[in-house]
Amino acid sequence: MAKKYGMIHDNNLCIGCQACNVACRSENKIPESVYRLQVWVKQEEYPNGSLGYEYHRQSCVQCENTPCVSVCPTKASHVNEEGIVLVDVDLCVGCLYCVAACPYQARYVHPVTKAPDKCTFCHESRLSRGEEPACVTVCPTDALTFGDLNDPKSKINKMLSEKVTYRQKEKLGTSPKMFIVPNHKGGINS
Repeated sequence: MAKKYGMIHDNNLCIGCQACNVACRSENKIPESVYRLQVWVKQEEYPNGSLGYEYHRQSCVQCENTPCVSVCPTKASHVNEEGIVLVDVDLCVGCLYCVAACPYQARYVHPVTKAPDKCTFCHESRLSRGEEPACVTVCPTDALTFGDLNDPKSKINKMLSEKVTYRQKEKLGTSPKMFIVPNHKGGINS
């Protein structure tokens, strides 16, 4: 059976340190004016009246039902055999339909190639060597879990069976492979 990669972001463990963002920039040579991955910090007031912080990971959520791929006229945006959404720069004509179609605002135009770009779970580098994405390996609190959703014994499936998770904008039918463990102080917002 082919692999199907997914990731979990645990809001209880994330401290908003941006180590994942820095590692992503370094690994993928991302120019300063854009990002594949960002963690946004927002102060929240919880139902019990206490104040706390919510950390929101902004990146491609690797949809199974991909609006960005379905609108691409040249098939430059495509899904590989491991379920990872990729962009073939050589096939891209720069129409930016994929950027407009992404409900997660996860794509940007690379200032050098002028083609859309996005998180690929480090497919081009680390995954091809059998390593986890850079963001996962540098997280100081282990807030990120990565693995094969088709492997019942994988770390990601073990965590999915133990923790309550949700997926952003799940009602759109995109079936993201980015799962979120909500902060235990608040409710689930998507």
